Amino acid sequence: MRIVCLHTADSNIAIFDAAARAAGFESLELTHVVRADLLAAAEQAGGLTDEIAAQTREVLLTLADNADAVLLNCSTLGPSVDNALAAQAAPVPVLRADAALAQRAVEGGGKVVVLCTVPTTLDPTTRVFAQAATRTAAQVEVQLIGGAWDRFRAGDLAGYLSVIAAATDTAYESGADVVAFAQTSMAGAALLVKGGMKPLTTPTIALAAAIHAAALAA
Repeated sequence: MRIVCLHTADSNIAIFDAAARAAGFESLELTHVVRADLLAAAEQAGGLTDEIAAQTREVLLTLADNADAVLLNCSTLGPSVDNALAAQAAPVPVLRADAALAQRAVEGGGKVVVLCTVPTTLDPTTRVFAQAATRTAAQVEVQLIGGAWDRFRAGDLAGYLSVIAAATDTAYESGADVVAFAQTSMAGAALLVKGGMKPLTTPTIALAAAIHAAALAA
């Protein structure tokens, strides 16, 4: 089975590959495509515009030509996977990684705290988690970790992961039942969390959803 992942950061490739190995997806062929320019354009525009969404859909449709499923791994661009894409008749399932994460996070109900680091993802993340929560008893709170993305952009990965872990500890101390990391780049912070359950991270959950969708479509 071949899954093509569309990323907006090179660093996420290794995270997804490691997650696939750890989950035992030995027969899975992962192909990665990075389009950092799409996220950069959205950040410059202050969020996802119709034009950038259309460009993203065009890329996703092209990738679908040689895959069993396509996974969009950028929460800022996530809304590009919508009815317009379905109307263009993608030949294979095209999934939002953050939608898979949202469904897993809310399935048990309780207080779900979703941590974000990228300002442009705050709105689409809030919407996709709210939509998932309508079918459960979960109460969702989305929080932006101020200054974290500046650290990532500056190459301070240790500082980036440290502030995420601290925010996670605070969320658990404040009564969170589940903490979810909205961006793949945050995944390494799960190892630094001192209390509570291990936070939910995107890669393994999204890959499992893509495998399932591809199997159903086969």
